[in-house]
Amino acid sequence: MSLKPYSELVKLNVAPYAEKRDGAGYLPWAVCKQLLHENGAEKVYFTPCVNANGSSLFMSDIEFKDKNEIVNRCYEVRVRVVIDDLEFEYQTPVMNGGSPVKDNSMSQQRVWNAQTRAFVKGVAVFTGLGFNLWLKDEDSIAKDDDLSKHNILAIKERIEQLMTAKMQKSGFSQRELCDAVGISEKGLSTLMKYFDQIASFEKALTAR
Repeated sequence: MSLKPYSELVKLNVAPYAEKRDGAGYLPWAVCKQLLHENGAEKVYFTPCVNANGSSLFMSDIEFKDKNEIVNRCYEVRVRVVIDDLEFEYQTPVMNGGSPVKDNSMSQQRVWNAQTRAFVKGVAVFTGLGFNLWLKDEDSIAKDDDLSKHNILAIKERIEQLMTAKMQKSGFSQRELCDAVGISEKGLSTLMKYFDQIASFEKALTAR
């Protein structure tokens, strides 16, 4: 017996096995493993990949600070998944719900949660099992038009993270990155301050 093909596994309804976390549906890693066995797999396991320093936590070399002067980096984990003759790696960021994890809130549990999430999502991408569950979550996010859920400071933080990732990948300094996108460092500084000013304005309006 061998694992069923993608075309069959993607049609498997995993909704009855899904649980809710931070408002989104997810498939527990142990259930995912069991379903793979029930659908033909003999050998199923995953192991954390490690970086050059022997740690299973991958992080950017560049630090950045948020508005509260809290130091942050971009943290990710990567796992190696084995399903019979199929082997692949899958990498995913360490998250706190829909937000990135900061230095002062990193924990072993969050690293483990990210690794199991990488396993389950990797299985969905490569085998089809549970893929529709992820598709529904992405679709619900795309259709979320509730403006009360959007935070201007979260957008600022997203831009800061994107800049950090771009500088890490390209080797650019902040000045070189600014030149590449057509803005001066002074202009960037002014632009980022607008986020704080808008957030303060919104807070003042809300208090009225």
